[in-house]
Amino acid sequence: MRLLYLLRHAKSSWDDPALADRDRPLACRGMRAGAALARHMEATGISPALVLCSPARRTVDTLDLVAPAFGGQSEILVEEDLYGAGSGDLLRRLRRVPASTPSVMVVGHNPALHELVLTLARGVGDLHRLREKFPTGALATLAVSDPWRELGKTAAELVELVTPRDL
Repeated sequence: MRLLYLLRHAKSSWDDPALADRDRPLACRGMRAGAALARHMEATGISPALVLCSPARRTVDTLDLVAPAFGGQSEILVEEDLYGAGSGDLLRRLRRVPASTPSVMVVGHNPALHELVLTLARGVGDLHRLREKFPTGALATLAVSDPWRELGKTAAELVELVTPRDL
C-alpha cells in the first residue's frame, strides 16, 4: 500500500495587484494554516518519501512551513511543469514516480488537485465533504494499492481530509 498526499497551497495574498499570479505570497491566514498543518503532520507522522511542488511562491511557501515536520527524510522536487498543470498532467507525473517510492506528496493548485482527488478517491466519511470543496490548505491522504505507473486504474481510499478549519 502506498500513500498519496495532495496538499493545496495555503491561503495566498491578493494585496499587491501588480504581482504576477505565480509570485503571490501567503496571506497571514495562510501562514497560520501552514503552521497548523505542520503540527498536524508531525503529530500524525506524515513524512512523504517524495514531495513534488509547483514553483509558485505560495506553494513553495506552504512547503517551507510544513517540510520541517517531515524530519528531513523527504526528497523535494520543485517542478516547473506543476504550475498550471491540470489533473491529467498531475496523474501522468505521478505515474512516473519510481515503484520503490512508498509515499508522495503533491503541493499544488486547484482546480487540478480537487479534480485529481475526486478522480482517484473512493470511500466513505469525508468524501461527501470533499466533493463540495477542496479549500486552500486542505490535505487529502489517499491509500493507493496500484503501482504508481498504474495509478487510477483502481480506486484509492480516502483515508483523511484535513482542512485548516479542522485544526
